[in-house]
Amino acid sequence: MRRTFRAAAWTAAAISFCTAGALAGPLVAAQGDSRPALSYTEHGGTTLTAANLGLNDLTDPAPESDSADLSTPVATHAIAPAAPENILSDEPAARPRRSLADLVMDYSGTETPDEETECLARAVYWESKGEPLAGQLTVAEVIINRAESGRFAPTVCGVVRQRGQFSFVRGGHIPAAPLASRDWRIAVAIAQIAIQDLADGAAPRALFFHARRVNPGWRLTRVATVGNHVFYR
Repeated sequence: MRRTFRAAAWTAAAISFCTAGALAGPLVAAQGDSRPALSYTEHGGTTLTAANLGLNDLTDPAPESDSADLSTPVATHAIAPAAPENILSDEPAARPRRSLADLVMDYSGTETPDEETECLARAVYWESKGEPLAGQLTVAEVIINRAESGRFAPTVCGVVRQRGQFSFVRGGHIPAAPLASRDWRIAVAIAQIAIQDLADGAAPRALFFHARRVNPGWRLTRVATVGNHVFYR
């Protein structure tokens, strides 16, 4: 396409040149310099270069500017960084991890959003209040693991109320906790963190635990000891 366009341009130039030579009078402006005019054949063989067009003459010194202020910062455009690999990947980006203590501060309160969270918060309070936050979270996770295992009741409240599992439960009733206490506020936070899976406990997939002061002799896989409890699966 570029070659066709260039040939057409040369042809048009040649026709104009020949017409100008045939007509008398000042119909075409005379050439400004004293160089002899080229014939059509010579003109057709001429190659466009920077020299005969007067462009980009590298022999001319660059103009100097006396008014340049070298102290003035020059704006530059940064090269855009390459897209992170996880943007091009089908795998979800890893969620930012926050400390358990920070999460507890965010979620601590006196009220729970639903019945399941209420049951879990009460269980955390009566079973592990005053223990390290990791120990309280691990207790909460055992209860959730049971509800999801298919071996216990299918809900958190059902697991906590199950007969013979938690000593603080009497006749299927989970006692309320003192709402004004600091331990209750922490239990509410731990319950929400566990249900939303915002942090990990210390005993993955554990389904059982007992206090360290007792030794039931269970033939189970011991997973971890955190705070006042020993955890098994």
